[in-house]
This record gives sequence, C-alpha cells and structure tokens, in this order.
Amino acid sequence: MMAGGLAGLLTTHTLLSTSPVAMVAQFAAVALMLWARITFGRRSFHAAADPTAGGLVTTGPYHFIRHPIYTAVCLFCWAGVLSHVSIATLALGGAVIAGAFMRILPEEHLLVERYPIYREYALVTKRMVPYVF
Repeated sequence: MMAGGLAGLLTTHTLLSTSPVAMVAQFAAVALMLWARITFGRRSFHAAADPTAGGLVTTGPYHFIRHPIYTAVCLFCWAGVLSHVSIATLALGGAVIAGAFMRILPEEHLLVERYPIYREYALVTKRMVPYVF
C-alpha cells in the first residue's frame, strides 16, 4: 500500500516538490532514512512485516523513534502531498500512511514475541514522532 501510494504520487508528478520548505523536509527524510539504514546494518528489508535476526536496534535514530524508515517515507511523501494538495494527492498520501500502519502494528507484535525487551523500549520511545506519537 505504501509503494502504491508513492508510485501514484510519482506518476502524477506530485511526489517531489519545488517548494523550498518541502524540499528541506524531503532532504531531511532522505537523511533520516540513510541514518536509519546505516544504523540498522546489513539486515535485509522484508516485504512482509517480519523482524530480522540480530538483536533489537535501539541506537541512532532508533533511540528517538521506533520506526525511522517508515517515518522518513511518510515525511517525504507528505512534503510532496502538501506541495500539490488535491483530493488525489491526499488519497495517495493517506494510502502511504495507512500502509505504514499496516506494517507497523503487526511488526511490533512480532518484535515483542522475538525480543521481550521491546515492551520496555516501546515505553520510552514513540513510534514515529519523538515525544508525540
């Protein structure tokens, strides 16, 4: 669902922005994603919400939020959506957010099963927005 929303925004030329403020947000999203991927290490990305082996990562951006990669994708997407507001872009942006939550919730359930300490980690970090959500 996330990929579909992003593909829709890309094909309608509304994913990227020419607004300086949105461009800064998109640059920050790319930087956050790179930081998260480097911190996460050589683990692979799974199409299904399935935690990888190797221990729970709680350093880097994971120290502040539990899902920095999903956060980066949503930030990048919504910077484009808000630069090109229409019913279509709002719907596609909504699909990206919905897709992120469709991955986050089952992934967190699996993380609790694999890493019991995840419950404690979740108590001190927010899902996507530090100190808020």
